[in-house]
Amino acid sequence: MNEFALKYGCNPNQKPSRIYMEDGSELPIKVLCGRPGYINFLDAFNGWQLVSELKKATGLAAATSFKHVSPAGAAVGLPLSEVERKIYWVDDLDMEFTPLANAYARARGADRMSSFGDFIALSDVCDVATAKIIKREVSDGVIAPGYAPEALEILKGKKNGNYNVIEIDATYVPSPLERKQVYGITFEQGRNELHINDELLSNLVTENKEIPESAKIDLIISLITLKYTQSNSVCYVKGGQAIGIGAGQQSRIHCTRLAGNKADNWYLRQAPQVLNLPFLDNIKRADRDNAIDVYISEDYMDVLADGEWEKTFKEKPPVFTKEEKRAWLDTLTDVALGSDAFFPFGDNIERAHRSGVTSIAQPGGSIRDDNVIETCNKYGIAMCFTGIRLFHH
Repeated sequence: MNEFALKYGCNPNQKPSRIYMEDGSELPIKVLCGRPGYINFLDAFNGWQLVSELKKATGLAAATSFKHVSPAGAAVGLPLSEVERKIYWVDDLDMEFTPLANAYARARGADRMSSFGDFIALSDVCDVATAKIIKREVSDGVIAPGYAPEALEILKGKKNGNYNVIEIDATYVPSPLERKQVYGITFEQGRNELHINDELLSNLVTENKEIPESAKIDLIISLITLKYTQSNSVCYVKGGQAIGIGAGQQSRIHCTRLAGNKADNWYLRQAPQVLNLPFLDNIKRADRDNAIDVYISEDYMDVLADGEWEKTFKEKPPVFTKEEKRAWLDTLTDVALGSDAFFPFGDNIERAHRSGVTSIAQPGGSIRDDNVIETCNKYGIAMCFTGIRLFHH
């Protein structure tokens, strides 16, 4: 098969639509179930590159959760803590969690609001444990280098047999030149084959020149994630998983704030006030996610007002006050932060510090690098200049 007809392009009016190989060779994929669309394939191919690079860089199973051609989450397969199992809604699964299952639970769970309806990419053959987690989530599809027979049957049962399941040839190597058209004009460039590893983290420019090995892994995860995120973008990572991704903003400080708010929400979900919320027994997973998102926001009365809380909770929860939230967030630390281009002002560092950032990787090259370094030194943050930009469009 050297081409695959799509239902339509980005939008239903954009027809005809297809993917194909210009040189007439075989497509490196098989569609095992469903009929993926234009955006599905964009998510799938970008996600596959991301997890492939994470696996190569860390040696660990990797997963990502993509939405609209940017990752909502990305992670490697480190074990889940009991609290993480609870906030990712997998604590009720009586099974052995494989590294790949851990990776997807993390990638999906860190920002569940953004991951709703995701397209999944897996670095390894999809096993039964991972398929069981995917089965219960609202998702458009998955791409992986293969599927265990039982796992494939589980996935084929989603969406009344219409769930998109793509198998990709893990040995496929694309052309070193890539092309795309905009307004009938063809753009051509060399593929971004930059290898991201800890050598990029060697140019430490701050007074603190100590980055622990665990933080180096997190910084590498951050940079690889950014390589496949719509620019401008920044990525907060902790414990082998992205906890806040700010994508596609024109202003870098807006990226840093957006991603920082997501990282804060990830951590607030672990607070006792949230873990112990008395949800109704029959509440749906998406409704529970939405309720938590509102409860920890400034709009908490939308779920706590009389006549509203009864729809979600067995009893009315107390307000999670601004002071309580700040006190909890002040215990967040050891967060790594990557940026796809330089930080132009120290305000980005001020915002990052409030979300527990202790190590940063960014290209450097701003005329205000001295201000950014000075702000890092103010908080004892270790920062390295990678010298590389990771724009993605």
